[in-house]
Amino acid sequence: MPRTSAPHPLDPIEPEEIRAVHRALAEAGLVTADTRFAHVGLDEPPKHELLAHAPGAPVVRRFRALLLDLAAQTSRDVLVDGTAGTVLSVTELDPATGGQLPVLDEEFSLVEELLSTDERWLAALDERGLDVRQVRVAPLSAGVYADEYPDEAGRRILRGLAFLQEHPTGSAWAHPIDGLVAYVDTLNRVVDRVIDRGPVPVPRGSGDFDDPAVTGPPRTTQREIAISQPEGPSFTLDGNLLSWEKWSLRVGFDAREGLVLHQVGFDEGGGTRPIVHRASIAEMVVPYADPSPVRSWQNYFDTGEYLVGRCANALELGCDCLGEITYLDAVISDARGEPKVLRNAVCIHEEDAGVLWKHTDLWSGAAQTRRQRRLVISFFTTIGNYDYGFYWYLHLDGTLDCEVKATGIVFTSAHDGGEYPYAAPLAPGLGGPLHQHLFSARLDMAVDGVRNRVEEVDVERVAMGPENPRGNAFTTTRTVLASESAAQRDAAPERGRTWHVVNPERRNQVGRPVGYALVPEGLPTLLADPGSSIARRATFATRHLWVTRYDPAQRYPAGDFVNQHPGGAGLPAYTAADRDLDGEDVVLWHTFGLTHVPRPEDWPIMPVDRTGFRLRPVGFFDRNPALDVPPPRHCGAQ
Repeated sequence: MPRTSAPHPLDPIEPEEIRAVHRALAEAGLVTADTRFAHVGLDEPPKHELLAHAPGAPVVRRFRALLLDLAAQTSRDVLVDGTAGTVLSVTELDPATGGQLPVLDEEFSLVEELLSTDERWLAALDERGLDVRQVRVAPLSAGVYADEYPDEAGRRILRGLAFLQEHPTGSAWAHPIDGLVAYVDTLNRVVDRVIDRGPVPVPRGSGDFDDPAVTGPPRTTQREIAISQPEGPSFTLDGNLLSWEKWSLRVGFDAREGLVLHQVGFDEGGGTRPIVHRASIAEMVVPYADPSPVRSWQNYFDTGEYLVGRCANALELGCDCLGEITYLDAVISDARGEPKVLRNAVCIHEEDAGVLWKHTDLWSGAAQTRRQRRLVISFFTTIGNYDYGFYWYLHLDGTLDCEVKATGIVFTSAHDGGEYPYAAPLAPGLGGPLHQHLFSARLDMAVDGVRNRVEEVDVERVAMGPENPRGNAFTTTRTVLASESAAQRDAAPERGRTWHVVNPERRNQVGRPVGYALVPEGLPTLLADPGSSIARRATFATRHLWVTRYDPAQRYPAGDFVNQHPGGAGLPAYTAADRDLDGEDVVLWHTFGLTHVPRPEDWPIMPVDRTGFRLRPVGFFDRNPALDVPPPRHCGAQ
């Protein structure tokens, strides 16, 4: 959207800024024909600089570029002053101990290309009677299994599972070629290993969910639903500064994290009160449960390894978003360091959300109803077989929700229909391994300021006794999470557990600290064994909550370089110092997600499944902040 205000440090990336970064890197001798840009993103100023920024003040834009040299096999982390056009720092990484840069788009096709001429691979396909020209290979992140494969240390590895695509428009996911996997070194362009456990019947049932022969004739029973706002939307956009009702925030987008919300606040007329300084889904991991030799390594960090923002869909009116829609494009870098515009990457719209509040009074005869509406900010991304929608909802009553919608195609395996505890039957001969989708929300809080406290609040039964003779009493207990070690917590649905972020320096009219509560769903965290490789690499997913003291360098819960990292990075390293938290500038890291036992109803394409969390005001306001919402226009005389 056009910007009428002065430039801001969090303005969206412009194509010319990507070009300026490329020029600076080239002039510093860091770009050759073999250089690939794994990621370029805005190096956001630290919180104190953003809070001190005055409108109209000069803005210095810094960018972080991750460069992979295919020939020299070097990985560099480079900081660039995009305003001055200079390189500020260059750090060369050690992939053996510090992880690899994210997977490149060109590596997707490279794995299949290399396997297409490998004698071991061709022999395995020939034994199965398959034509290599019809075999698609999923290029999957390798994980780290140093005990079994010490020779992989420091080398850039992908693992490939195969699927049969019998015709160009057919769904290959319906035809897994089981019992077969290949390990590929993408920089040296060699196939390390082909593991063949012997032929397994390839499922032949169709997975073509858009084929009328599979779907049957379309329904004719649905009548059109029209959503219109004849006077236009109720929100305004000035560049990326979004204002709606009493809310304000800046909408950001990053190639790694995707949608980012900055400086979220609420204004009841006395000035904007900050709530969340920065909110994003900073990581996600998909660990699989099948222990078979060809699959036991399967686990993917879709954010850190594949970059969910880079894979954002171009959203379409009437398909992904319905109603009066505003779209935002996003600008990222392609692998050559050139700007790439992701059209309609972000969708913003309002929607009705049911009843906001209602009462019919027995004594006064008053009958009042108000409608809830919410502002929706969303994007969708496709990572291989799965599609994920990330939605943030702002409500009239000061509530902020996050919801992730998972759909797409279940990753498949062969299944003989018998009892196999690690995969579920989807269709004749076809199975879906059990797996999880675990997300980490990074919530850099600022509840009425940056000096906050985190309290764990449980409901608790009170035992019968002199003060509770009839046994009806229950109450709440509050525990201050005063240190980083004490703030590694699990949800407890049976206790109604929530985590309150309060500001001890600001009191509401009943004398309590103002606050917001993180309300978790409380579904399972990482189910892999604590001693497993994936538990070392995705330690963040072993707890529902972590709290850290704010540090601008601590951005990702599994560390900066997740691909083939041996583990211990991110939250385990951040919390090792066990810093004090009480009354400090705190960041919440919340793990939430789905444990997916596939069903036949998930095939051949999965209906949306949902997961998320809520941030809800608890004493932040002195009364219901939505009392001034007008009655519905067509709701009788109210």
